[in-house]
Parts: sequence; C-alpha cells; structure tokens
Amino acid sequence: MKRMVIVGLALLVLALPLMAAHAFVGPEKCKMCHKVEYTSWQATKHAKAWNSLKPAEQTDAKCSGCHSTDLPKLTGVSCEACHGAGGDYWKMSVMKDQKLAIQNGLILPTKEVCEKCHNKKSPTFKGFDYAKSKGLVHDVKKK
Repeated sequence: MKRMVIVGLALLVLALPLMAAHAFVGPEKCKMCHKVEYTSWQATKHAKAWNSLKPAEQTDAKCSGCHSTDLPKLTGVSCEACHGAGGDYWKMSVMKDQKLAIQNGLILPTKEVCEKCHNKKSPTFKGFDYAKSKGLVHDVKKK
C-alpha cells in the first residue's frame, strides 16, 4: 500500500507540468500574424464586451468570466478567450504546425466552446445560432 502511494505521488509530480495552465499573451501577439482577424475583431461586440458591463457587473464573476479573457490584464473577449491561452503556441514555429499548436494549447472553437458563454445562464440570452454567429467574431484571411 505504501509503495502504491509513493508511485501515485511520483506520477502526480511528473504530470504537474502537463496540467499547468498556459499563459495568456494578449491579442497584440496574435496580431503579429493575424492582422485581418485582429482588425475585424476590434469592431466586434466581443472586443467591446467588457465595456458593455456596468461597474457593478465588472465585479460580478458571473459577468466578468464571459466578458473578459484574463482579468485584470485582458478585458473583453479577445483571441485567447476562444482559442485558448497562447503562451505555448503563439510563436510561428509552433503555429505553422496545427497539430503541434493544438498540443500546446490552441483551441479550434466549436459550438460547445461558444456555448460556455452564449447560454441560458446569461441574463441577456436570446438564443444562439452557432452557424450564423461564427462568422461574426472576425474575418478570416484568405489563403
């Protein structure tokens, strides 16, 4: 039994780096390669999400969790709110390999990702149509 506990603890210690949260880098890092997406995002409700809250709502975790990316540094719904914290995937050497980027924290947004915020828990929820909404977040550079 003692040996099992020691082995379990050793495995946990080895797994900790894998479980560590990725660091947020902010939309300016994303802009370096994704200018079209960044520029169009700036005009969206996502970019202005924080400013749509009243001061009391900005201190309410039920509101601030979906209207910010990484408080207090990143207010508004920026790139990493949907694509995951970019600290380990933002560099071109990683981003040019989508599989590697995903292994390093990149999230390819799905309906489920969007519905973490766009759901009935929101006091302003009026329904959510992923197919219609996904093109409203930012333009996509033509390849």
